Formats: sequence, structure tokens, C-alpha cells
Amino acid sequence: MIRVVLPAHLRVLAHAGAEVELDVDGEVTQNSVLDALEERYPMLRGTIRDHGTGRRRAFIRFYACEDDLSHDPPDAPLPDAVVSGAEPFLVVGAMAGG
Repeated sequence: MIRVVLPAHLRVLAHAGAEVELDVDGEVTQNSVLDALEERYPMLRGTIRDHGTGRRRAFIRFYACEDDLSHDPPDAPLPDAVVSGAEPFLVVGAMAGG
């Protein structure tokens, strides 16, 4: 089971708790986790990744094991601690402004 932590606004949209558990088939990557998340919570489609390009939206960040994975290739394997369920994959709404 892959543990995913969602920001408050996406939890409300998905009617989900702070952390969801997902079964991911095959290699565990950003894309495969987000595919499983969007399959289970179709209302999240287009909120984390762009509908047309599939790229991460500008004000969304991904973290795991205290590392920012936002600029890693989306098909790169996630850390073993995430794959084993020891650590969650965090989807974070970035803040901007001054």
C-alpha cells in the first residue's frame, strides 16, 4: 500500500481523509501513484496534473522522505520507504505571493 497525504483543499474535493492508501500496480513512480489516485478519486483529475499534458501543475509540489521530488522525472522510481509504506508520498499546495 502506498500512503498519500493530500492538502486540505484536495481532501475536501475528494471527500477523503488527510492520508489515503492506494494499491499501485507495477513500478511505483509519481505517475503511477497519481494514476491510482485519480482512478480512485476521479474528481481530482486535472487538479494535480494538467489534463492535456499530464504535467504537474505549477503550484503543486511532491515530497517524500524529506526530499522535494517535484522536478524529478515523473516516471522515476519513488524511494523504497514510500514503496514499502513506511513513508508517505506528499502532495503539497505551494504558496506564492509577497
